[in-house]
Amino acid sequence: MINTLAVGNYRSLLNLVVPLSSLNVITGSNASGKSNLYRALRLLAETAQGGVVNSLAKEGGLGSTFWAGPEKISKGMRTGDISIQGGRRQEPLRLRLGFSGDEFSYAIVLGLPVPSNTAFGLDPEIKRESIWAGRAYRPSSLLVDRDRALIKVRAHKGWDVVSQHTPSFESLFSQIADPARTPEVVTLREQIRSWRFYDHFRTDADAPARLPQLGTRTLVLHHDGRDLAAALQTIIEIGDPNALDDAISDAFPGARLQIAIQDGRFTVQLYQHGLLRPLSGAEFSDGTLRYLLWVAALLTPRPPPLMVLNEPETSLHPDLLPALARLIIRVSQDTQIWVVSHATRLIAALEQAEDCNSIALEKSLGQTQIAGQGLLDAPPWHWPDKG
Repeated sequence: MINTLAVGNYRSLLNLVVPLSSLNVITGSNASGKSNLYRALRLLAETAQGGVVNSLAKEGGLGSTFWAGPEKISKGMRTGDISIQGGRRQEPLRLRLGFSGDEFSYAIVLGLPVPSNTAFGLDPEIKRESIWAGRAYRPSSLLVDRDRALIKVRAHKGWDVVSQHTPSFESLFSQIADPARTPEVVTLREQIRSWRFYDHFRTDADAPARLPQLGTRTLVLHHDGRDLAAALQTIIEIGDPNALDDAISDAFPGARLQIAIQDGRFTVQLYQHGLLRPLSGAEFSDGTLRYLLWVAALLTPRPPPLMVLNEPETSLHPDLLPALARLIIRVSQDTQIWVVSHATRLIAALEQAEDCNSIALEKSLGQTQIAGQGLLDAPPWHWPDKG
C-alpha cells in the first residue's frame, strides 16, 4: 500500500505531501486541485510504462506543467502585506513525483534539457530517480540511485555502477529491471504497472457495453467498459458471484443479472421486479449501465494494489450512490482505493467507513493545500538530493 504521495512543482501542487490509507476520498471545490492530484498520480504510473515523456507532451510539454507562481511564497505574501512577486530563481526548474510504501519507496525528478543540436529540445529529461527501502528516505536506505545517465545499485561493500549511458528520456524501470540483480526495481515496476485508473466509461447510445460482444475471459475491465458482459461473466464463474448478486440487489432491489450468450456473443440482461422480460444493454439508462460498469471494475477477480476512481458519481442517480459507496468500502478491504469526487452524498457514505481517509483540498494564492494540514501534520517526506 502507498502510505504517502509527494508532488512538487506540478501545476497548482507546489509542494504537497498527502497521507494515504486503504480508502481515500479526495474532495474540494472546483479548481481546488483535485484533477491536478489525479493527473500527478497518473504521471507516476506512466514512469513504469515508459510513457511519462509522452504524457507530459500531451499536457503541452514539461514547461507548461510547472508551478506558475513565485518560487517561494513568503509570509508577507500570505498575509497580503506585500504583493505577489517573483525574483531570481535560486534553484533549477524541476518536477518532482514520489511515493512511499512499507517495503519500497520511489521518487523521480524531471527537468528541461540542456540546449543542444536536436529537434527534440523540449523533451523532458529524467535528472534523478531513486528507490529506497521502507517509508523514510535516508542515504543509508537508498538501494538504487540514478543521477542523469548514471545508475548505480547498492552492493555489499558500497555501490555497483550498472549503467553509465542511460537515455535521458528512459526510466530506470525500462533499463535495469533484472530479477536477480535489481529485484526491487522489478517489484516496484510490476506494482506500479498494475495500478488501475477509471475515469471515462462510455454510456452513450453507441457504447460497446450496450451491444453484444464476442466474449473471452476478462479478469480486468477495459478502461472504457467495452468488455462489460465478459467481465461480469468472468466474475460469475471464477470471481465472487455472491458479492456481485449483493451489489445488484443493493442498488436494484429484487433485480437479477444474467449474461445471455448466443453464437459466442455476450449480452448483459437485467431482470427487474414487475417486468415480464429482462432489459438488455440497449435499454439501460446511462445511470444503470454506469453502475454495472463500476460493479464489474470493482469486483475484478484480479484485485490490483491500487485502484483510482475519478468522479464515479457521473450519470448516477443520487439513490445509487449509497450502494456504490458500500461496494467501494467492501473492495477497499483488499485493494487500496482512491475516490476523487464532489458528490456530497457519496462522500458522506464513504466517510462512514472506519478507515476512510478524507482529504479536502483548497487553494491559497493559487497553491493547492490540504485543508487543516499544518507543518507538523504532514507525513514525513524528504526528497533525495536534488537532481
